[in-house]
Amino acid sequence: MFLSNHTLNVLSIAWMAIALVIFPLLLKVRAPYGRHTRTTWGPMISNQLGWFVMEIPSFLIILFFYIKSNNITSFYFNIVFWLWLFHYIHRAMIFPFMTRTKGKKIPVVIVLMGMFFNFVNAFLNGAYMAYYFDGHSITLVMFVRLSVGLLLFVLGMYINIRSDYMLINLRKTGETGYKVPHGWLFEYISCPNYFGEMLEWLGFAVLAWNLPALSFFVWTVANLLPRALSNHRWYYEKFPDYPSERKAVIPFIL
Repeated sequence: MFLSNHTLNVLSIAWMAIALVIFPLLLKVRAPYGRHTRTTWGPMISNQLGWFVMEIPSFLIILFFYIKSNNITSFYFNIVFWLWLFHYIHRAMIFPFMTRTKGKKIPVVIVLMGMFFNFVNAFLNGAYMAYYFDGHSITLVMFVRLSVGLLLFVLGMYINIRSDYMLINLRKTGETGYKVPHGWLFEYISCPNYFGEMLEWLGFAVLAWNLPALSFFVWTVANLLPRALSNHRWYYEKFPDYPSERKAVIPFIL
C-alpha cells in the first residue's frame, strides 16, 4: 500500500480537524440546495443528476478497494464493506430518481464540493479497510462491536430511508411546494432522515473501529446537524402553525 497505517490515521485526524473548523460556519450559512436553493451560487444542473454525480464516487471508490483487498474472505470485513456499498447503492442509484423534484436544480459548486467530500471519506475508509482492517479472527470485544455497530447502522438506515420516502410522498406527482410532515418520528423531530443517517454512521464507526470511520461520522454530524437546524428554522418561518413541541433532529433534546 502506498500509504502507511500511520499516514492514514494522521490524514483522518486532520480531516476531522477541518470538520470541526467548518462546523461553526455551517451553523451560520444555509447550503443552497433542496428547500434552500439559490441561483446566486453560479451555474446549476438537474437536482437528480447532481445527486447521482455527487454520491456515485463513494460507491465506486469503496468498490475499487473491496476488489483490491486481500481480506475479501473475512466475514467481518465483508459486513463492513457491504454496509457502505448498500448505503451508496441506494443513495446514488435509487434515491435521486425516486424524488419528485423534476425541474429543480442544484448549484454545480455544491455538487463539486459533495464529490470532494465523498472522495476523501471513501478513500480514507476504503484504503484502511482494504489494507489494515483485521477481521479474520473475531474476539469477544470485536463481536460486541459488530453487534452494536450493526444494530445502530441498520436502525439508522431504516430511519433514514423511511423518513426520506415519507417526505417524497408528501408531494404528489407534478407538485412543487412543501408541506408539513406528520406521523412516526416526524411528530418528535423535524429531520428524522438526518437523525437516521447520523445514527447509521455512528454504527459504522463502532463497527469498523478505526480513525477513518470516526472521521466520517464526525463529518456526517458536522454536515447534517447544521442542516437539520436550518430546516427546523425554515419550517417555523414557512408555517406559522408548525408544531412547537418538535425538536430539530434529536428527539426531546435538540
